[in-house]
Amino acid sequence: MTGSAPTKRLYIKTYGCQMNVYDSERMADVLAPLGYGMTSTPEDADLVVLNTCHIREKATEKVYSELGQIKLMKQARAEAGAKMTIAVAGCVAQAEGEQIMLRQPAVDLVVGPQAYHQLPELIARAHRARGERLAADFAADEKFDALPVERNPEGVTAFLTVQEGCDKFCTFCVVPYTRGGEWSRPVDTILAEARDLAAKGVREVTLLGQNVNAYAGDGGLAGLARQLAKIEGLDRIRYTTSHPADMDDALIEAHAELPQLMPYLHLPVQAGSDKILKAMNRAHTADSYLRLVEKIRAARPDIAMSGDFIVGFPGERDADFEATLQLVREVGYAASFTFKYSRRPGTPAAALPGQVDEAVKDERLARLNALIDEQQRAFNAAQVGKVLPVLFEKPGRHPGQLSGRSPYLQAVHVEGPERLIGQIVPVRIEVAHKMSLAGVLEMETA
Repeated sequence: MTGSAPTKRLYIKTYGCQMNVYDSERMADVLAPLGYGMTSTPEDADLVVLNTCHIREKATEKVYSELGQIKLMKQARAEAGAKMTIAVAGCVAQAEGEQIMLRQPAVDLVVGPQAYHQLPELIARAHRARGERLAADFAADEKFDALPVERNPEGVTAFLTVQEGCDKFCTFCVVPYTRGGEWSRPVDTILAEARDLAAKGVREVTLLGQNVNAYAGDGGLAGLARQLAKIEGLDRIRYTTSHPADMDDALIEAHAELPQLMPYLHLPVQAGSDKILKAMNRAHTADSYLRLVEKIRAARPDIAMSGDFIVGFPGERDADFEATLQLVREVGYAASFTFKYSRRPGTPAAALPGQVDEAVKDERLARLNALIDEQQRAFNAAQVGKVLPVLFEKPGRHPGQLSGRSPYLQAVHVEGPERLIGQIVPVRIEVAHKMSLAGVLEMETA
């Protein structure tokens, strides 16, 4: 939390054991970034949480009795023009489930025991269902929260934002709170901007979104790519960042059919353990991810895969980490981004048990990076002897040198004249480094 004063009031009533007391304290912690500060009375609360226990006799009936009284408070606040959200958590919530909301419609949320870290997601969804913007105070995170800044094109490549926000609620990520729900720009405005970029000499665009393949304009991201591919002079299309749950058949078919859609796909998986993926709220399994990669490669055999991985997520044991290494071996990545889990106060994952020791995270990250580096070097080495179309973007660091990008997003360096900048030229690859390739011009383009 960034330290601003609470803007909403939270009342928690705790029933039963000491564990419930602990859980109530954690609920207050995870709700603080949403602007909730504690109040001692329910009457003036914006959010009331009953953290229940099922051990005592007639515990359920006591909860319903309490809910009857709180319902009257909710009605009184509504008459005064204010809102109250009611949540039932703990063991009674687990036992009764949706029956609670059927029996007492005033209840907005039901959360089982050990699931208090889901409260921010549930509350955000409840606000969205009412058409309200949720004011949050999560600290910004450059990796997940920010898109690259758009700019006037100064070269032959440009970013083009098509989508913002996310509805996935991964437990390590603040985007659904800081950026809100998924929102897509209209197709016409994107195409107009792309035509303008092409008229200014841009040859390659990278479509941006916090969850870009959730683009919901007419035809989805696949339809948008097909429209963009018709723009004269726009020869290359990329997009980032994707979610496996939104990688649909239409987009996979577009990769097979559109030469402008580059054969490089950044598709974050985050972990190879189903237990950890579930704790991350990723909505996919390791097997479903692997089957998706198989389908993509069947459609576009030369595609290069890139991913994101987080090591040391709460609850990650040695076997879970080994499952991640195994997934990496099965996929074979051309590049990847790897991170140690960082406990950020207020994110749901920060409240999870089983926080991993920093030394263990360091050791796991080193092992993962060694495997990723091995795969990246092998992928680059496999390009030696091939002729790749390279879009030259700028002069290189040395006199007479040009720098460009292969279809697989690798940096490529050659000796050549500056008049080739802005052109796509075949290059025979002769040398592979970890982060780049070097070669010679196969032919010059006038």
